[in-house]
Amino acid sequence: MTDELFLPPDRYFDPDPKQKEIALHLYRQVAGKPLVCPHGHVDPRMFADPDYQFGTPTELLLIPDHYIFRMLYSQGIALENAGIPRADGGEVEQDHRKIWQLFADHFYLFRGTPTGMWLAHELHDVFGVKDKLNGRTAQKIYDQIADCLIRPEFRPRQLFERFNIEVLATTDAAADPLDHHKAIRESSWKGRVVPTFRPDGVVNIDRPDWRVNIEELTKTCGFEISSYKKLIEALEGRRAYFKTMGATATDHAALTPFTCRLSDEEADAIFQRALKGAASEEDATRFTGHLLIENARMSTEDGLVMQFHPGSFRNYNPLVFDRFGYDKGCDIPVQADFTRGLKPLLDRFGNDSRLRLILFTLDETTYSRELAPLAGHFPALRLGPPWWFQDSLNGMRRFRDQAMETAGVYNTVGFNDDTRAFPSIPARHDLARRVDANWIAGLVVRGIVDLTDAEEMIHDLAYRLARRAYKFD
Repeated sequence: MTDELFLPPDRYFDPDPKQKEIALHLYRQVAGKPLVCPHGHVDPRMFADPDYQFGTPTELLLIPDHYIFRMLYSQGIALENAGIPRADGGEVEQDHRKIWQLFADHFYLFRGTPTGMWLAHELHDVFGVKDKLNGRTAQKIYDQIADCLIRPEFRPRQLFERFNIEVLATTDAAADPLDHHKAIRESSWKGRVVPTFRPDGVVNIDRPDWRVNIEELTKTCGFEISSYKKLIEALEGRRAYFKTMGATATDHAALTPFTCRLSDEEADAIFQRALKGAASEEDATRFTGHLLIENARMSTEDGLVMQFHPGSFRNYNPLVFDRFGYDKGCDIPVQADFTRGLKPLLDRFGNDSRLRLILFTLDETTYSRELAPLAGHFPALRLGPPWWFQDSLNGMRRFRDQAMETAGVYNTVGFNDDTRAFPSIPARHDLARRVDANWIAGLVVRGIVDLTDAEEMIHDLAYRLARRAYKFD
């Protein structure tokens, strides 16, 4: 049995020789293109400090990545043993070599998964690892990565340049003062890192931390947010500030795509009930639905691209949420009704070319039934890439097969990596570029497009569409 990492140059392509030949040709056209990263969760703090270091391999690769520890948890491994910090400050494993060994012993769990594909590429191309990660090689590979991380060329700014990232967008709360972004802009470094305005914390009134978030927004804005009118004033002001710091987009999440229009009086009545802790579940749904329309209205006025990704039942496992808090790998997809849910918003703004609304989903059944027809009709709409659980080889293939005939390639927005795991960004883009090259090659083999059109399409999907959709041009 060999311990050598298996990364064939024609990986992810269909076995048909003709299609594989064309796919490899197309992939090579874009393999070295700059990376446009318009939607993600990388911490801007790491770029604000030119001397920032990542810490241990475990701190960098394992503890922040819910794709990894959710799989371990599914096999009965306690998150405490994986070093995941507890919300109550309770005891967790502190020996990072021991955590790494636990991960390596169970790395076989990731065979055939996108996480396994990303990590293999990342270990090989970023850190020069030549062996498979397993229990036998764990400590050798840990030492190799640790040795890399203390070297200047493995600091975030240097990796940003090595990865050939053209622009990277972070995701930032409405109250965030953006001090790290300000430090980046005021430094001599030329890397382009921009914020994205994320107002969910102050808009979704059913969040457990909603009152805390309102108080933080009050401090940032310098006036008390005691009414719906004041909330709108605060949101508009923060959006304007985000734009001055380079933001081109906003980001919104909700359980469902439901939107509705409320009068100012109705919206304020709900807001007042929320301040008193008396808002109902229906109140929360209607208030979020109304604020989505209001944010679309704001986007028509200030030009910020609006991203909306409903369909995730957040923090589904109360045991994990109570013990470890948000973003711990226990969010689960739910069925979404985009056609009915978005109609109030689209009735008002769907035909307005000043709005660019990018839709994501965790419910694949909506691709051909709803999302592709909607994006293929309304000037304001674009269809985001396969996201989260569909950000995978098969998920991307299904997306292209189910949505492109109706929506068309040019009503989509290319690829985004949507990650906190900064060193995995090149691997994620590489997988997407290979999948798209293979899909387009299939069109060539079947006589649907010629090679000239195919070469244009792969450049658009790998690079141009994202720049255009997020107004980075």
